[in-house]
Amino acid sequence: MLLRSSAPRLRALPLLVSTLLAAPVTQAQTAPPQDVVYPGTLALTIDATDLNHRVFRASQQIPVQPGPLTLLYPQWIPGNHSPSGPVNRVAGLKITGNGQRIQWRRDPLDVYAFQLVVPEGVSSLDVSFDVLTPTAGEQGRITMTQDMLNLQWNQVALYPAGHYARRIQIAPALKLPSGWQAGTALEVASKEGDTVRYKPVPFDTLLDSPVYAGRYFKQVDLDPGAKVPVRLNIVADDPKYLEAKPEQIEAHRKLVAQAYKLYGARHYDHYDFLFSLSDQMGGNGLEHQRSSENGVGPEYFTDWAANAADRDLLPHEFTHSWNGKYRRPADLTTPNFNVPMSDTLLWVYEGQTQYWGYVLAARSGLWTQDQARDALALVASTYSTDRPGFAWRNVQDTTLDPIINSRKPQAYRSWQMSEDYYSAGQLIWLAVDNKLRDLTGGKRSLDDFAKAFFGVKDGDWDVNTYDFDEVARTLNGVAAYDWATFLRDRVDANAAPLDGLAASGWKLVYTDTPSAYQKAIEADRKSADFSASLGMSVSSKDATVSGVRWDGPAFDAGIAPGTTLLAVNGYAFENDRLKDAIKANRDGSRPIELMVKHGEVVRTVHLDYRDGLKYPHLERIAGTQDRLSKIFAPK
Repeated sequence: MLLRSSAPRLRALPLLVSTLLAAPVTQAQTAPPQDVVYPGTLALTIDATDLNHRVFRASQQIPVQPGPLTLLYPQWIPGNHSPSGPVNRVAGLKITGNGQRIQWRRDPLDVYAFQLVVPEGVSSLDVSFDVLTPTAGEQGRITMTQDMLNLQWNQVALYPAGHYARRIQIAPALKLPSGWQAGTALEVASKEGDTVRYKPVPFDTLLDSPVYAGRYFKQVDLDPGAKVPVRLNIVADDPKYLEAKPEQIEAHRKLVAQAYKLYGARHYDHYDFLFSLSDQMGGNGLEHQRSSENGVGPEYFTDWAANAADRDLLPHEFTHSWNGKYRRPADLTTPNFNVPMSDTLLWVYEGQTQYWGYVLAARSGLWTQDQARDALALVASTYSTDRPGFAWRNVQDTTLDPIINSRKPQAYRSWQMSEDYYSAGQLIWLAVDNKLRDLTGGKRSLDDFAKAFFGVKDGDWDVNTYDFDEVARTLNGVAAYDWATFLRDRVDANAAPLDGLAASGWKLVYTDTPSAYQKAIEADRKSADFSASLGMSVSSKDATVSGVRWDGPAFDAGIAPGTTLLAVNGYAFENDRLKDAIKANRDGSRPIELMVKHGEVVRTVHLDYRDGLKYPHLERIAGTQDRLSKIFAPK
C-alpha cells in the first residue's frame, strides 16, 4: 500500500516512524493470581441470535477500581489440555467507563492479556466484543447452525487478572433465538422473553458449565425419582432424530446405575449430558464436573445398529466427572485459565477414563460384549501393528502432544504418534486390572481401585488433586505390589503395552472378514481400513489415502497420505477391487498394481504383498481364565 501512496505521504513516513520510536513503550506485568475474593460481581450477557453470521455478541460489566488493570481471555482450557483458547476469534473489543472510551493495549508477549488504566471516578467497565465462530469446516469446529448451538463460556468472557478464578463471581445471561430451549448445568434464576438469566457462580464454574441449545430439544430423565438428577439434554437437526426406543433409553439409565456401582459416590448436585445429534454442528466430547459436551451424527437413535462406535462417548465423558474433574492431577490444577498446565498424568486422567468408557458401555448394555471385544480388538491391532513410532517415543511423551501438536492433522500418525495416552493408556489399565485379579485370586480388581480413589467424599465438589505416588499407593492398598515400577515400566517403555490382553484370557487374531463393529465404523467414516494388511486407509468417497503406516507395504511402494488411487490392476479403482487384488496375490502370482495421483504426478506402483486381507478379532486362549468377560459383565 505504501508503494501506491502519494509523494507527500511518503515524505511524512520518516516523521511518523521517528515519532513512534520515540514514544515510550511500557509493559505492565500481568499480576499473578492470588487466593483473594474479587470485589463485586461481574455480569455477562451473550446474544446468540445472529444465526446467519454465526456470531456470539458478548456484553460484560466488570466492577473495578481506578488504576492499572489487566483483563484476561482464557487460554488454557481444561479438557483440551493445551493453550487453545480461540482468542483469534475475538473482534470489535470495546471498553468504556462512565460512557467514555477507554483505550486498551494487548500485551505483545501474552496476546491473551488486555491492559488498560481505569480512570478516576470509574467504578464499572462496560466491555463488548464479538466472537466469530467458524462458518466453514476448515476454520474449526462448527458451533452454531440454524437449528442449534454450543456455547462454551471460555470463548465469550474476559476476567480480571490477579485472582483465582474460583474467587471471581459472575452472573451470566443468554439470549437465544425465539422458541429455542437450552440444556446446561447452570441453574436458571429468571427468564425474560428469550433471555435466560442464570444464578451467579464462580468464574471457574461458569467455564465448566457450557450450554447446548436448539430449535429441536428433548430432555430425558436418566435417574427417575433420584434426589440427585441426571438428565440427557438432546438437540437435533430434525425432530425425528429425537425419537428413542424405550430399550435405548434404558441402556442410558443403566449407564448411570453402573457408574454409581463402580464409584460409589457422586460429586455433583445434578448432572446434565449435553448431546447433539447433527451433521451440521461439529461433533465433540468434552468433560465437565456437572455436565459434558457430546456430539455425534443425527441417527444415533434412529439407526442404532449402525452407530455402535459412538456409544462409548457418554460413558467416557460421564467418567470424567470422577476422573479429571473431581479427582484431578495436581499439575493440571491451576488457579486460573492463564496459568500453564502440565499434562504428565494424562495416561491416568484420559487413559483410565478410556478404559472405563469401554467397560461401562458394555456393563450398561450400550454395547454387547461382542461389540466391546471387537472395539478392543481394533485398539490392540493399532498397538500391535500400526504404531512403529514406539521405536522412538513412549506413552509418557505423548502426554505432551496436546501442547506440541494442538490436535492438528498429521502426515504420518503411526510414526509421529499423537495422544496415544488415551488408547495405549487404556491397555495399561487393562494390564493393571488383570494384575490385581491375579494377585488376589480374582477377589479384587480395578473396580476396587476406582471406588477407593474416585469414590471418596460423596457429595463433595471441591477439586481433589492426585499425583503419581497416590495412584501407586492406592493400588498397593488394593493389592500389595511394586506398582510404581509396574506402571513406569509400561508408561516409559519404547514398546506398546499389550500384555494385559493375554492376561485377560484373550489374544489378537486376524481373519479376512471384518467384524460387524468394524463394518459399521467403516460405513460411518466412509472409509476402507487396510491398515493391518497394506498399511493404509482409503476414503470410500473419493479414493484418497487418508493414512499410511510408516514402513508398511503401501509406504514402501511410495504411497503417501493424500494420494488418490485411480486404478487397481488396470481397472478403475474401487475398494472392493483392491480387496480382490489382495486376496488374489496370496501366492505371489499377481502383484498388486496401482495407478496413483499425488498432486500433479500420476504414476504406477507395485505392492508385492502376500498375506491377504487382515481384520482384527479377539480369540479365547485355551486353558486360561476369561477375565475379560467378567470385566465387561454388569454389576
